[in-house]
Amino acid sequence: MSISDVEVFPAEVQEARLLINRRLDQYTRFTADDSDPSCPERLREAIRYSLLSNGKRLRPLLVMAAAHVCGGKMENALGAACAVEMIHTYSLIHDDLPAMDDDDLRRGKPTCHVQFDEATAILAGDALLTMAFEVMATDTPPQVAAQCCQLLASAAGPRQLVGGQVEDLAAQFSKPDIDQLQRIHSRKTGALLTVSLELGGTIAGGTPEMMEALCDYGNDIGLAFQIVDDLLDVQGEESQLGKRTGKDSEHGKLTYPLVLGFEASEDLAQAKVESAISALQVFGPAAEPLVLFANFVVDRTR
Repeated sequence: MSISDVEVFPAEVQEARLLINRRLDQYTRFTADDSDPSCPERLREAIRYSLLSNGKRLRPLLVMAAAHVCGGKMENALGAACAVEMIHTYSLIHDDLPAMDDDDLRRGKPTCHVQFDEATAILAGDALLTMAFEVMATDTPPQVAAQCCQLLASAAGPRQLVGGQVEDLAAQFSKPDIDQLQRIHSRKTGALLTVSLELGGTIAGGTPEMMEALCDYGNDIGLAFQIVDDLLDVQGEESQLGKRTGKDSEHGKLTYPLVLGFEASEDLAQAKVESAISALQVFGPAAEPLVLFANFVVDRTR
């Protein structure tokens, strides 16, 4: 099951996925006039190759869904949604590099450094990282643009995403430790999922109670998502995942099946999904898209 071929979200949120893809395409065409030099063609190709591939768009959809449940207009969150996807794609490009996880397959295609070269992949990631903040600053409602830039920078920075990547590398072939594992993935995976919800809520003018609920939901979903990701690395089908399986154990990574075992990992993922759903009570029926997303997290096959 994939988010692109199953009606996980209501029709209006499914339409949001199409809007996200169209806007990402527009941002990376890099049309220019005589006063604005264009992006070098090889860099442009590498950026579009990675960003416009068959991604699930889960994080930008969460931005849009959070704006929706907080009573805002989803189109106001479109720039922020695209900025989050740029950050996510940059992190995947760099994660796949030989110095990091050394992967050669991503989203069913050769990774960026395999398709192009290592230097081009590094620079494509750098470009997406900086573009994200240009998009956020220019295409987010001005009254919240600075706040949204700060939220995204914090989630993507040394205390969250990048810090989680460093700790993940340092933990290779280390003694199984559940506290360390949860700390790594609350940063590496959970931070970007949670900030996606915070951005949508902020743009929609969510109340403090709404924002707290979104953060609680995001923290639980982030953990459940990573547990399922670890399980799929062992049990999933490479043809469905679009990436190599078995690579976590090959690289000596700390994973939930390694630390807890398969059954306990599955139970914990389900418990976190149930906790996430219970956090949404403040939104009433409007939370249905996020409820469906939570259930998708534990049922997904890629």
